[in-house]
Amino acid sequence: MNTLGTSTISTAQRGKMFSKTLQHTLEKALVAEAICQVDRTDLKYIHNPYSTQPTALVQALAGTYSVSAWTTTDDSLTLTDEFVYGEHIFDFERVVAQYDLMADRFDQMAYAVAAALDLWVLNELLETGTGTYTTPVGGFTTAANIPIIISNLNSKVMGYADNYKGRFLVLENSDTTGLMQYQMSTGFNYADNALNNGFHGHIAGVDIYVVRDSTFVDAAATSVSGSKTWTNAGRRVFGVKGVATYAAPRGIQYDEKGVTGKTGKEISVVGYCGFRLWNAKLALVVDILIA
Repeated sequence: MNTLGTSTISTAQRGKMFSKTLQHTLEKALVAEAICQVDRTDLKYIHNPYSTQPTALVQALAGTYSVSAWTTTDDSLTLTDEFVYGEHIFDFERVVAQYDLMADRFDQMAYAVAAALDLWVLNELLETGTGTYTTPVGGFTTAANIPIIISNLNSKVMGYADNYKGRFLVLENSDTTGLMQYQMSTGFNYADNALNNGFHGHIAGVDIYVVRDSTFVDAAATSVSGSKTWTNAGRRVFGVKGVATYAAPRGIQYDEKGVTGKTGKEISVVGYCGFRLWNAKLALVVDILIA
């Protein structure tokens, strides 16, 4: 429910709503879809069977070979969690406001669900990856550390065919100080671009995404992590794009319904999600510990 006081009604009667365009600048960037595969179909399971890796034998000319045994393992993604928000808009709230209050609330609610899903996927990605790396002391906030960190991270995944998909690094906003200082003092064209335009989202073949502080958290079956447990505080994530999949059947859906005893409508927004970093690709996602 929205509380309408005298000042709120007066503001609404001015006849033009700036809230959406102004508040949009404060919305957190959504990253998960840029670095994961997304499936929005109604499949109940997504299967990814994989077999043991064959190794070719090199030998002197003989014309003979040994027959090897092999096995197949079915790796699957299962839907596990839902993301939901609901509230009631009374009819007098809709009538008094001179803009489309319900449409605005739908937009804000849908974004809230999308942001919660994005945070959940990023933490699942970090929690599941088996690659590990500890930064030099000072982490990303020390400019001299940047080429060391980036080159070390790249070395962990280079040489695999999956590299053609591109590599990513997800940082929190307070990490970027050293990175920006490094960018502005390196090379010529690169430094000039950074000095003129600010933060660069690409360095040494790595696409850099920035989320807000406290995106990577410790949580155990909370209203943030749902059914999952994370130990991600003080960590960041790097890896190869497209080696993980999250399923979000039908995307984000909304509903509105009349409620007995209340005017107006109850509105709700819901999304569902399951996540899988496929077993054969676990090492291609690196858990970064900030020293």
